[in-house]
Amino acid sequence: MKIGFPIIFLLSLLFSFSHAAVQDFCVADYTGPESPAGYSCKKEAKVTVNDFVFSGLGAAGNTTNLIKAAVTPAFAAQFPGVNGLGLSLARLDLAKGGVIPFHTHPGASEALIVIQGSICAGFVSSANKVYYKSLKTGDAMTFPQGLLHFQVNAGGSPAIAYVSFSSPSPGLQITDFALFANDLPTELVAATTFLDVAQIKKLKSVLGGTG
Repeated sequence: MKIGFPIIFLLSLLFSFSHAAVQDFCVADYTGPESPAGYSCKKEAKVTVNDFVFSGLGAAGNTTNLIKAAVTPAFAAQFPGVNGLGLSLARLDLAKGGVIPFHTHPGASEALIVIQGSICAGFVSSANKVYYKSLKTGDAMTFPQGLLHFQVNAGGSPAIAYVSFSSPSPGLQITDFALFANDLPTELVAATTFLDVAQIKKLKSVLGGTG
């Protein structure tokens, strides 16, 4: 009898938790700030079907830039309906010779499917082992969360891929920009990367860095 009440109490707690109210969705409220947990929820009375529809992935991105590539994101910041759902999307356009340099998504794993052309894609594990392959139309590849990875147009014509992420806000840090597009002194970059000072200054000038 002495253990009966604690068991009943625990069972009642489990029962109450299993029947707790579950919110169907949390459409992003852009009038409030974004926090590490995402955006606050728009009042349900103001939610419309358009919050759950994103039409931007059908148009090609502008690839007339240094990397000859474009990413069209459908993250929580652009697509309010994915807020709180643990997923997001993007479109990747690579012109001939286009490249998405080494980068990471600190907040999400990634899955990519090629829908046009050929893309050489790969990632580097924490043990510095490289996994890469040339993907053709219809091929898909995954990239574990936080690992450095890249995509390069491997053919002679434009390539297109669609990407999904395991977070509505996957985050992005491009290694080249992290090293050369800021004001970190050239001497420190040289000391930590073993690169030549002249080459560092050249890359800083190309990517807009100072110092």
